[in-house]
Amino acid sequence: MPTPAPVLVLLGGAGDLAMRMLLPSLYHLELDNLLPPALRIIAVGRAPGDADSYRAEVKADLEARDMFDAAGWARISARLDYCATDAGRPEGARVLADRIGDHGDLVFFYALSPSLFAPVTQALQAAGLTGERTRLVLEKPIGRDLESSRAINAAIAAAVPESRVFRIDHYLGKETVQNLIALRFANTLFEPLWTSRSIDHVQITVAETHGVGDRWPYYDDYGAIRDMLQNHMLQLLCLVAMEPPSDLEPDAVRNEKVKVLRSLRPFTRASAASDSVRGQYGDGVVEGQAVKSYESEVGRPSATETFVALTAWIDNWRWAGVPFFLRTGKRMAERNTQIVIQFKPVPHSIFGGAAVDDLVANRLVIELQPDEDIALTIMNKRPGLTQEAMRLQPLPLSLSLARALGGEGGRRRIAYERLLLDALRGDQTLFVRNDEVEAAWRFVDGVADAWAAAGMAPRPYPAGSWGPGGAFALIERSGRSWNE
Repeated sequence: MPTPAPVLVLLGGAGDLAMRMLLPSLYHLELDNLLPPALRIIAVGRAPGDADSYRAEVKADLEARDMFDAAGWARISARLDYCATDAGRPEGARVLADRIGDHGDLVFFYALSPSLFAPVTQALQAAGLTGERTRLVLEKPIGRDLESSRAINAAIAAAVPESRVFRIDHYLGKETVQNLIALRFANTLFEPLWTSRSIDHVQITVAETHGVGDRWPYYDDYGAIRDMLQNHMLQLLCLVAMEPPSDLEPDAVRNEKVKVLRSLRPFTRASAASDSVRGQYGDGVVEGQAVKSYESEVGRPSATETFVALTAWIDNWRWAGVPFFLRTGKRMAERNTQIVIQFKPVPHSIFGGAAVDDLVANRLVIELQPDEDIALTIMNKRPGLTQEAMRLQPLPLSLSLARALGGEGGRRRIAYERLLLDALRGDQTLFVRNDEVEAAWRFVDGVADAWAAAGMAPRPYPAGSWGPGGAFALIERSGRSWNE
């Protein structure tokens, strides 16, 4: 008797995330021959339609992005099906169960609003779709706060064990983020220096030029602190700050990340005023185009922040006394995501004369977007002959794969490709565990509560800037500055 085929079900398969990220990712995996040979893909949506109309929509989208390859499309289109049903209702889940039929591994990807996670899971369970071969892949955010997150995770845990739950933070699928693990733990050069003895401070910036657009109903309820800080930024902080895991087994890595989250110093009413800034963009100019304020996009007054900057402190032996400066915002001056490791200056300069002013402390800059790069700034003698003493200059030592490998580096992958492949394989290393989610929410809820206690409203900043002036004061009062 033939072995039943594995099935990937895209819940919300006609939505923005599926069309913009998931289906192109699956298409590229198909082109690279990385999908399981017999895999079936079923997109689920409430909109009426059938497999033929859905395939036509996906094909048109791929062609519009110059991604189309006739042979690759022929292979993946043969896998694609569409089921028009409401999987959050028992009768809709039964329709889906009939469409799935016999199956091997069964992977559900929740490209849905978090408010639907619990009812959809309960409906799938009632329809007999949460058996021993089922995995659930949950898109962030998991809830809006610690309480709602626990309610969602309780509903998930009632259906499948933690070993079959895959909570996605797509930043963890980025090549440069994964390379951070290799950079730290595959080189003797960095790890001995990766402590408060050598590092002065760390900066993490996630800056976006676009506004909220059509996402405002969701965003106005979550804001920058819940949309970006709770997941993306804290995950980046964990990878920078965690202790070396015993190996790369999923729980070994995730255990170390949880320790970092639990070591974050809680915010208080007093520290909220000195160590954090909330902002909301107003009218301005971004990339040469006039744009409207956040409140104009929403259509009413709003107290939701679109910008957050804060100083985080990790109270453990490795990082005691080292500030982590985090900032994220929409309608910023440029699109940029980077991690900056600022090392301490040399303890004593042997260079006299004008070279004293040339000396700059080493800095490691890890760029995630728009370009992926890792660059270490080191001091070098300025070439040439002069009447003066030796002059110095900082030069970047680039670890860019694109430049190092040229054409061999290949195209830049969509982060979801790695994560979809791992979910199909059952590898949880790059996914977030339940206690990680709770620890992150506990910290973020503490910040939000401190803001409320201090009466901190968002400060206005012009679109196309780097946020409110207070964000500069946040870091500059310690004698430091943002890397821009």
